[in-house]
Amino acid sequence: MTSEFVVHRPHAALRGLVADAVGYRQHGLAPGTHRGLPSPTLTLVVPLDGPLDVAAHPDPAQAPGRYDALLGGLHTTPALIRHPGRQTGIQFSLTPLGARGLLGVPAGELAAVDVEVADVLGPLGTELVERVRAAGTWDERFAAAEDVLRRAARPADPAPEVAEAWRLTLAGGGRLRVGDVARRVGWSERHLTARFRAETGLAPKEAARVVRFDRARRALAARPRPDLAGLAASAGYADQAHLTREWRAFTGLSPLRWLAAEFGFVQDHPAASGAGSAA
Repeated sequence: MTSEFVVHRPHAALRGLVADAVGYRQHGLAPGTHRGLPSPTLTLVVPLDGPLDVAAHPDPAQAPGRYDALLGGLHTTPALIRHPGRQTGIQFSLTPLGARGLLGVPAGELAAVDVEVADVLGPLGTELVERVRAAGTWDERFAAAEDVLRRAARPADPAPEVAEAWRLTLAGGGRLRVGDVARRVGWSERHLTARFRAETGLAPKEAARVVRFDRARRALAARPRPDLAGLAASAGYADQAHLTREWRAFTGLSPLRWLAAEFGFVQDHPAASGAGSAA
């Protein structure tokens, strides 16, 4: 098996809109299914070796499909992506608070669904895919995609209370209680939940769980000798059993089974992306 991962620092003009980006090329894998896991960012993927074959979406009501370029919203259950033993492409992690300005719609409208990039960005989405696929190097692919994204971007700031609630959720690693977050931004829990969900696609409690899981997932992928009890304590879980329950909810597998089945794919590579970014 051959694997190549190229981590790219997003253009400064996309700060607050794009958290990170990675190029990936893997060949010689056994054909199988990859899990696209919940994270604090939306996912934009442009495959270079054929359409992305999604066998199951986070929303079970959405039918399987194949995508020339996929845009996925925030979610709390995995997507299942079939591959024939190889995969090559680029992936951008988009911040939920930047979605309104970059995509023209709030992240809440894309919650738990996968769509064609061109269905959201229109002709710019088609141009993005064509230019990325025509480019010959990783640097050229990232430059082409970012040129299109920069032209798509428009000023569109979310409510400052929602932005602060998201910042607090990220900064606290998902450990802050919703009531504490609501008090800090000066809203009731009910009002915060409604506004936060409409903007991001997740309720504040769901977002906290996703942030905590995402950080724990990256920590586990980076440890050659997993210590699940220690990981649970450092990530803010009540105990190892709590960690395992959350892992099964988000991945469908126990932590060690997930590590054995999925490690090495782009979203699970420890250097692939960070924990998201507040605008």
